[in-house]
Amino acid sequence: MGRCLSDLKDQSGQRLFSMTNTKAHEEVSCSVDTNVSENHTATADAVLSGVVDETNHDNSSENSVVNSADVSEDLEETQPVSEFEGFGFSEPLLNTLAAKGYKHPSPIQKAAFPELMLGRDLVGQAQTGTGKTAAFALPLLERLQDQGKRPQVLVLAPTRELAMQVADSFRAYAAGHPHLKVLAVYGGADFRSQINTLKRGVEVVVGTPGRVMDHMRQGTLDTSGLRCLVLDEADEMLRMGFIDDVEWILEQLPEERQMVLFSATMPSEIRRLSKRYLRDPAEITIKSREQESRLIRQRCITLQNSHKIEALKRVLEAVTGEGVIIFARTKVITLTVAESLEAAGHDVAVLNGDVPQNQRERTVERLRNGSVNILVATDVAARGLDVDRIGLVINYDIPFDGEAYVHRIGRTGRAGRSGEAILFVNPRERRLVSSLERAVGQPIEAMDIPNNAAINQSRCDRLRQRLITAANAERENSEETALLQELIQGVSQELELTTEQLAFAALNLAVGSAPLLVKGDEGWLQQSAQRNRRDDRRDGGRDGGRGGSGRRPERGVSRPPEDHMDRFRVEVGHRDRVKPGNLVGAIANESGLEGRMIGRIQIFDSYSLVDLPKGMPEDVFKDLKRLKVMNKELHIQRTT
Repeated sequence: MGRCLSDLKDQSGQRLFSMTNTKAHEEVSCSVDTNVSENHTATADAVLSGVVDETNHDNSSENSVVNSADVSEDLEETQPVSEFEGFGFSEPLLNTLAAKGYKHPSPIQKAAFPELMLGRDLVGQAQTGTGKTAAFALPLLERLQDQGKRPQVLVLAPTRELAMQVADSFRAYAAGHPHLKVLAVYGGADFRSQINTLKRGVEVVVGTPGRVMDHMRQGTLDTSGLRCLVLDEADEMLRMGFIDDVEWILEQLPEERQMVLFSATMPSEIRRLSKRYLRDPAEITIKSREQESRLIRQRCITLQNSHKIEALKRVLEAVTGEGVIIFARTKVITLTVAESLEAAGHDVAVLNGDVPQNQRERTVERLRNGSVNILVATDVAARGLDVDRIGLVINYDIPFDGEAYVHRIGRTGRAGRSGEAILFVNPRERRLVSSLERAVGQPIEAMDIPNNAAINQSRCDRLRQRLITAANAERENSEETALLQELIQGVSQELELTTEQLAFAALNLAVGSAPLLVKGDEGWLQQSAQRNRRDDRRDGGRDGGRGGSGRRPERGVSRPPEDHMDRFRVEVGHRDRVKPGNLVGAIANESGLEGRMIGRIQIFDSYSLVDLPKGMPEDVFKDLKRLKVMNKELHIQRTT
C-alpha cells in the first residue's frame, strides 16, 4: 500500500517528517526530524526538495517550511533518476514507473501531483491524451490507507470503455502493491460478479454513473470509507445527460472527502457543479502544446455521399497506417462500411452499441495486438480507447461539433507518435470545417481522393518494404532454413534458372494472382476534384458559402432538420416538466447513440421534436416508443 504524505517514513520505519493539514487544506505546517541518519539522505532530499518546497508558506512564519539544507549540512546532493522522484512517491511506485519507462511527467501531472498529495480538491482542464489519468491515479494510490475492505477511491467515467481503461491504469500503477484491489463496474457486465468482488473488498472502484447508482441503491457499494471521488471527463457526462445521476451520487457520499474533477471543456453547468461540491479547489488548465497537435496531420476530402465507400477504399490503399479507426455516425453505417471493406479483402472489426461487452473487450484487444488493423466504430469508442498503434483516423461522417472531432483524432498521435486524420465531408458540410479548425487551432489541408498512380505507388512501396523485411529476417528454426535453401537450389538446377529469375518467381508468388496495379476508370475522380476547386473559388474559402450567411431564422419559425437528420415527435413537453437533458439521456441510453449525435430538440407544451441521424434501425424506434421519460411513454414517430 502506498504511504500517505502526512506520515512519510523511510523503509526502516523512521519518520522523515510529519505534515498536518488544518483549516480545510489551506494552512500546512511541517516539522522535520533532524535525527535522520546519513543512510536516509537520498530519501530526505527527494522528499524535501520535491514536496516541501511546493507549500506556500511565508518563510517568516513560525511554521515556515524548512529547506533541505537546514535539515543537515552534511546531506549529499543526489541526482534523481527520473523527474517523478521529486513528488514524494514511494519506492514501489517509482520502481513501477521506471519499469514502464516513465521519466518525465507531463504538464498536467507536474501541476496536479503536489496539490493532490496535499489532499486538496482539484479542478483540471486538459484534453485527452495529456496524461491526466496518471495525474490523479498516482497521488491517490499513494494516499490509500489500511482500513479494511471498504473502497477509498471512486472514479466516475461516462463510458464503459473509459472506465475499463482507467481501472487498467490503476492496476498497472499499483503493480508494486499486489494486494491492492481495483474494480471496474459498468452496465453490460455480470452484476453478481461485481457484488462478489465488492464483498471481498476493493480499494478503488471505477464505474459509470448508472451502474454505480445501482450498487449504491442495493447497498452493495459501501461508500462510508470513501476518501476521494474523481469525475473524469465531466463535460462528456454532462453531454450524455448523466449530471443528475452524478449529483445524486455526490449527495450520498461522506462530507469529508477529497474531490477531483477533470474535463476537456468547462461549460457553465460543470462550473456550477464545481462551486457547489468542491472546497477551495486548486484550478489547473493545460493547453496542448502546438508541437504536440502538429504531430497529427489533418486533411479533408470533399465528395458526394455516393462516392464515400469507393473513396474510403482508395484512402486505405494509398495512406498507410499501422492501425486504422473509421468513425461513422450510426450503427447501420458501421455495418455497411465494414461489409464493404471485408468484401474488398480487408480485415475489419466493428465497435458499436449493439456489440456485447465481452466481444467489445476482445475487439479492442485484437486491435491492440495487431490481429486486426481496421476498426469501424461509432463515437462510443471515441472516449477511453487508448491504443498506441493507431496511425490513421478516418472521419467517414463529419462529427457534430469540434469537441467530438478533437476526441476522435486524439485516438492517433498517442505517446508522442505522429499520426494522420482524414475527414470526409459533402459539399453542404464544407462550411462546418472552419469550426473544426478553430477547435484544433490549426488548418485542415484539402486532399484529393487518391488516384490510380498514388495507389499503385503505395502498393509498390509496401511490397518493397516486405521484401526488405524478409531479406533481413532469419528463421528461428535452422532445420527449416536448410530445407528452404535446398528447395531453392533444387528448383534452380532443375529449371536452369538464374538468381534473378528465381528471385522474380518468389516475388511473383508473394504478390499472388490478383493484379498488382490498379487500372480502373478515374473520370469521376477528376470531376470531383474540379468541382471542389470550383466550389472553393465560389465560396471564397470555407467561411463564405451560401449556407454560411449567418442569418438566423425568424423567431417562432421551426428550422427544417439538416440533410443527415430525420425529425421525430415525442409525446412529452413542457407540461411534463421535461428538459433537453432528459430526452438526450433516455434516447442515448436506449439507442446506443452518443449524446452529441442527437440533433436539435424543440420542446413545446404537450410534445417535443427531436432530430436524429438518418438510417436508424426500426427496432430501435420500437424500443423508443415504449421508453418512458418523466414517467410518460415517448410514443416516438416521424414527422412528415
